[in-house]
Amino acid sequence: MEYRLLGPSGLRVSELVLGAMTFGHPGGLGPDAAESRRIFDAYVAAGGNAIDTAINYSAGHSEAIVGDLVAADRDRFVVATKYTVTRDGADPNAAGNHRKNLVHSLELSLRRLETDYVDLYWVHIWDPNTPIDETMRALDDIVRSGKALYVGISDAPAWVVARAQTLADWRGWSPFVALQLPYSLVQREIERELLPVADAFGLSVVAWSPLAGGILSGKYGGTDTPTGTRHADADISARDLTIAREVQAVAAEIDASPSQVAIAWTMARSDAVLPIVGARNLVQFEDNLGALAVDLSAETMARLDAASAITLGFPHDFMAETAPWLYGEAGTRVRPRPATELRH
Repeated sequence: MEYRLLGPSGLRVSELVLGAMTFGHPGGLGPDAAESRRIFDAYVAAGGNAIDTAINYSAGHSEAIVGDLVAADRDRFVVATKYTVTRDGADPNAAGNHRKNLVHSLELSLRRLETDYVDLYWVHIWDPNTPIDETMRALDDIVRSGKALYVGISDAPAWVVARAQTLADWRGWSPFVALQLPYSLVQREIERELLPVADAFGLSVVAWSPLAGGILSGKYGGTDTPTGTRHADADISARDLTIAREVQAVAAEIDASPSQVAIAWTMARSDAVLPIVGARNLVQFEDNLGALAVDLSAETMARLDAASAITLGFPHDFMAETAPWLYGEAGTRVRPRPATELRH
C-alpha cells in the first residue's frame, strides 16, 4: 500500500480507504463484528490506515465497531465519520448541516468511537436549508477545539464547494481538504463539474461505490445467470451491462478479477482519487485488495474509457466546439495552463 497526501494538507492516507458502511448491519446484510475484525486486520496487514464511517451507518453499529477496531492503536489510524443525516426523525433539528446538529452529532460519534477526536469530519450531504457560511464557521470551531483535525464534504454541488473554499480562504476558516463522491466506470458524472473543482482547489476525491453497487463485480453481464441481487432493466441499464462486459473481458485478458479492474481504473484516473473499498466478507475484501497489484496499460485505460464515456454537456461541449472561433488559428498553438497552477 502506498500513501497519498490528503488534498492540500500534510496528512498521509493509504491509497485505498476501508469502507465500514455495512459493518454490523442489522439483518446480516454486512459483516458482523468478528468478520469486520478479519477484514480490518487484512487491510492493516496490507498497509492501510484510513477508515470511513458515518453516524447513520448500520444504525450506529458501524461507528461502535470501528471504535473497537482502532482502540489498541488509535493514533495510527485516520478515522473519518460524517454528519447530516437525521439522528431522530421526529426532531427537525436532529438533521441538516446547521451548528446544532453538527455539535450533537459529533458528540454522539465520539462516544461511539470511544475517542476524543476524529481525523476527518465530513459533511455527508449538502443541506440547502443551511447557509454554507454557517456550516463552514461551525466546522472551523470543531477544528480549533481539536475534536476534528480536518474537514471535508460529500455529495454536494460544485458551486457549493467553490463557495465554501472561497469563504474559508477569505475568513481564515478551516477549508475542506477532500470531497467524497460516487465514481466508477458506470458513474462518471462528477467529471463534468466536481472533479474540475477538486483539481482547482487541490482537493482529494474519496470515491465511493467504485464497483457501482456491484454492477462491476463480475456478477452481471456475463453468459451465466447473474448472481447478484440487482435486476437487469429495473436496476441495471443496457449501458451498465455493456460496461460490465468490457470490464470482464479486460479482467480475463490480464488474469485479474472484474472488481480489481474496476477499482484499478478508478485509482489510475488520478492520484487525487482514493477509492473506498468494503465487502461483506474477508474473501471479497481480499479480492478487492488485489487491485493494488493491477497495472492497467494506456491502451486498456483508453478502451475502458471509451466503453464508459459520457458527454460533458453544456457548457463544456459548447466551449470545445467554439474554441477555433473564439481563439483563432493562433490559439491552437497556445500551451494550456495546467489546472493545478490555477490555485497558486
